[in-house]
Amino acid sequence: MNDEAAIVLVGGGHAHGAVLADWIENGLPCDNAILVTPARHLRYSGMVPAWISGFYKRDEGLVDVAALAQKAGARLLLDRCVAIDPERRMIATAEGARIGFETASIDTGGVGRAAEVLGDDPRLLDVRPIDRFVERLAKATKPIDDEAPHILVAGGGAGGTELAFGLRNMAGRSKRPRVTFALGDDGLLPDFSPAVRDKVRDELKRQDIAAIEGDAWLRSGEFGVAERVLEPVDLVVAALGSAAPEWPSEGGLACDDAGFIAVDRYQRSVSHPHVFAVGDVAARRDRDLPHSGVHAVFAGPVLAKNLRAVCAGEEPHKSYTPRWNNLYLMSTGTGSAIASYGPLAAQGRWVAKLKDWIDRRWIAKYRALAQECCDAE
Repeated sequence: MNDEAAIVLVGGGHAHGAVLADWIENGLPCDNAILVTPARHLRYSGMVPAWISGFYKRDEGLVDVAALAQKAGARLLLDRCVAIDPERRMIATAEGARIGFETASIDTGGVGRAAEVLGDDPRLLDVRPIDRFVERLAKATKPIDDEAPHILVAGGGAGGTELAFGLRNMAGRSKRPRVTFALGDDGLLPDFSPAVRDKVRDELKRQDIAAIEGDAWLRSGEFGVAERVLEPVDLVVAALGSAAPEWPSEGGLACDDAGFIAVDRYQRSVSHPHVFAVGDVAARRDRDLPHSGVHAVFAGPVLAKNLRAVCAGEEPHKSYTPRWNNLYLMSTGTGSAIASYGPLAAQGRWVAKLKDWIDRRWIAKYRALAQECCDAE
C-alpha cells in the first residue's frame, strides 16, 4: 500500500498524545495527517508498579490514542515503522505500507536491551515495550500452588526501584515474592540526591528486599549479580534503560553515538529539518536531557506548536526547557510513596495520594477529550 500525507506521526508515545490533543482543540494544521502506531492504546508506564501491587486495575492507565486520532481528524494505521528514507520523505512499515510525507514526527520510544545485555533466557522480561511487559508479567506470575517465587530485578534507576517494590507486594498472593534487586555498577538511583537514596535504602531493608551492588549476569543458564549466583530464579525483570532502534540511523538520519536521533532545541533532526523526533528515541544536541517520560510529556505541547508552525510555512520557534528540577514520585507498593525534588526527599501516604492524583488527572485529560468529541457527534 502506498499513501502520502502532509504530516506523519510515527509512534503513539506521550508527546504525540499531546499533539493529538492540540489537533482536537485547535484543528488539524494541515489537510492530511496519518498516525502510524502498532497499538490502539498508550499505556502510562508510571502506573504499572502500582498495578502490580494491586492499587490499580490493569487497564486504568490506558489512553485510547486511536480514538484521539479519529477525533483529531487524523487517519490511523495500526502498524510499526521499520524504515525511513528522509531524502525521499518516505517511511515503510512492518506490513509493507509505504507512506510519503512532507513532515514526519517520530515518537516511538526506545527499544529494550535486556537480551543484548544479559542474553537469551525464557525467564527474562524486559520492561520495554511496556504493553508486552504487562502481558508477559500477568502470565508469568500466576500463582502456582501458592508458592513464593524468587524475582530478580535488574537496574537501579527509578523504574527498577518502583518495580522492585511493586513485585515484592504483588497482588493476589498469600506469600509475597522474594525479590533481589541488582543495582548495577552505578549503584542505587545514581541521578538522585543522597536524601532520596537513604529513604529508598531504608524502605528496601524494611521490606526485606536484598539490594546488591553490581550488574546482573547470565552464564551457562544461571543468573547472578556481581560474584554471586542467585539460582533458583523464577523471573528476571530488566529495567536497564532504552536502546535506540536501528532504522533511524540505517535510513540516514543523523544520530548520536548510541543511535538516538540527534535533534536541535526545536526537536528537529539536525540532518533533515523536515523530520522531528521526541522522547526516548531522540537526543537533544543543545543540552543534556536524560531519557525520561517526564520530559516527553512536557515536550509534547512544544512539538505540537512547532508542527503547526511548519505547516503554516513558518520556522519552528518553541523549545522545551526543563525545569531546574522535576518532581519524581516512587511508589513503595504499600500505599506509601517517596518523593524526590532536587536535594529534597519525603515519604508517606500523602505522597502516594499526590502521585495517584497526578496520574489519574493526566489520564482523565485525554479520556475527556475523546469523550467530549464523541458527545459533540
